[in-house]
Parts: sequence; structure tokens; C-alpha cells
Amino acid sequence: MASLAQLKLAMILPNLLLGIIFAAFLAVIMFVLQLSSIWAFILAGVFVLIQYLVGPAIVRASTRLRYLKPGENPWLESTVHELAQKSAIPTPRLAIVPNSTPNAFVFGRSSGDATLAVHEGLLQQLNEEEVKGVIGHELGHIKHKDFLIMTALSSLPLLAYLIFRISFEAAWVSGRASRKKEGGGLAAALFAVGALSYVVYIVALLCVMRLSRLREHYADAYSAYVTGSPRSLESALTKITYGLSLAPHPERDGARTLYIGDPALAKLEIHSIASKKEEYDLDRDGVLDEKELELAMEKEAKSGWLTVNRWFQTHPATFQRVLLLREIENEMATGKYSNNRVYAHV
Repeated sequence: MASLAQLKLAMILPNLLLGIIFAAFLAVIMFVLQLSSIWAFILAGVFVLIQYLVGPAIVRASTRLRYLKPGENPWLESTVHELAQKSAIPTPRLAIVPNSTPNAFVFGRSSGDATLAVHEGLLQQLNEEEVKGVIGHELGHIKHKDFLIMTALSSLPLLAYLIFRISFEAAWVSGRASRKKEGGGLAAALFAVGALSYVVYIVALLCVMRLSRLREHYADAYSAYVTGSPRSLESALTKITYGLSLAPHPERDGARTLYIGDPALAKLEIHSIASKKEEYDLDRDGVLDEKELELAMEKEAKSGWLTVNRWFQTHPATFQRVLLLREIENEMATGKYSNNRVYAHV
């Protein structure tokens, strides 16, 4: 990819395919159940709209964030304002999440009312340049409208899963009733709807996960461009992954898919590395430093577990992200890097 226009095209085509699959899915359900298809599309539209409207409230409540007062953190406020101006987007509202893990995310209903929330742990464990790299990544999500698109798309597999559960429950009840009288056509139809719904749920989920991972790469590339320092985000991602792996339990709230780092994936990555600590501890001091951790991630990125598990992950593996940033860093060193090549290595 070489431009934002091509990014949009890359996103439109999978979204269109997902929309066609889901439209066909609803049409088949209505045909099998002999119902009016217009109501299915209306109900699906209402479901997506509700997700869009209540999503920000769920995120605020589940993360227990608080909005910063003007002047409370001058450096953070000025840095976000400066990068937002460079990005030609409205400056987002700033919020702090009372959480000791290093993480950040953006959410909202539009670019104009977006909120950028940072964990207390991010400000405590990362230096200013690393935090700036994270801010650039989050502003990339606003620039690309990722939080809006992913909120809408994530409602599709959820809707398919709800139809699956309801259909199977109804089929079970209908099947019991049919034993007392002749016929069982309705139970069979409901079972078929449930089976189809589950297949669509898996397919839609894989599509959404794939788009989410791709958008994380684009936000990383945008951070490298807007800050001019890919190395800052490289270092930040390594610290974030390690810091998240130390949390006793991965966060289970409405913002998990919005985070710059996925806590569950971080635990998987670091657990795999820790199990081979002797192999990766090159200087035999009993501690994996940042360089050793990065080398370990590079090797683990090629392992079999990642190939299978990444299909269901919202984020790319950390070292895959670091490799992309290093490619950008190398291009910047040549002096040929410019805004029309922001996404060239994605």
C-alpha cells in the first residue's frame, strides 16, 4: 500500500464481501423460516445502530476512566494537540484509566468527539518519546476512523452468534413439542438456521479479526510518519507487551479490541518465550533484556502456535509490528521517506 486512498480501498473490499455474506445469510434465514426479509435487515440495522450508540458508554463504564482537566498534564495535552494538528484531525479529549498496565486506546462516535485514553501504567513505565509513539498510533486510528468501522463490523459476528443461540434453543423446545404431535418441520428449519448462523459467525469473526490486525499495522506506520521516530514505537511495543504479560489477569472489558496491545496475546507471547528462557538469555544473567526479548519475539513469530492462533487475534504479534517499523526506520535513514510512502511497507 502506498497511500490512504489505497488503504481505504483495501478496507472497502473486505467490508463489502462481509456485507454481501451477511445479507445473503439474512435472506436465507428469512426464506427458510418463511418470513419477510425486510424485517431481518431492519432488525440487523437496528442492532448495529444500538452497538454504535451505546458502545462509547460501555467503554467508559468498563474502564472506569476519568477525563483530564485542562492543565492537569501539560506535556500530554500539548503533545496530543501538536500531533493532532499535524494529522489534520480534531484534538481528541484526553482521559486517564486507573490501571497499572501499560496501554492506551481511542473510542467515540465520530472523529470530532473521539476520546484518547491512556493507562496510568503507560505514563509510569514508558519514557516521553515512547508515549509519543503510542499517541501517534492512536491518532492514526482516528485518522483512519478505525474505532468507528470496527465497532460496526464487530456487531455482525455477535448478531450471527445470537441468532445461532436463539435458533438452537428454539429448535430444542420445538423438537420436544413435536414429539407429542405429528411433524417436526419447524424444529428442523430452526436447527438448519442455527447451523448456518454458526458458520457465518466463524467466517465473519475471522474477517473482522483480519481487518483489525491490518488496521493495527496501518496505525503503527502512521505513528512512524507523524512522530518521525519509528524506534520510539518499537521500544514502546516491546515494553507494553512485557508489561501486559505481568498482569495477573487479562482485562475483560469493552475496550480490549481497541487497545494498542492485547493483554491476552501478550501473555501468550511472553509465556512462550519464558518457557525457553535459557535459549534466549544470551548473556546468561538470568534476565531477558530488551534486545534479547526482541530477538526472542522474532523467533517466536515464526513458530507454529502463532500461525494458527493469529487467525483469531485482534492484533498482530509484537515482533511482526516491530519488523514493519524497522523497515520504515531503514527507509527513513535513506532520506527517501515521505508522506506518500506512509503505508508502503504494510
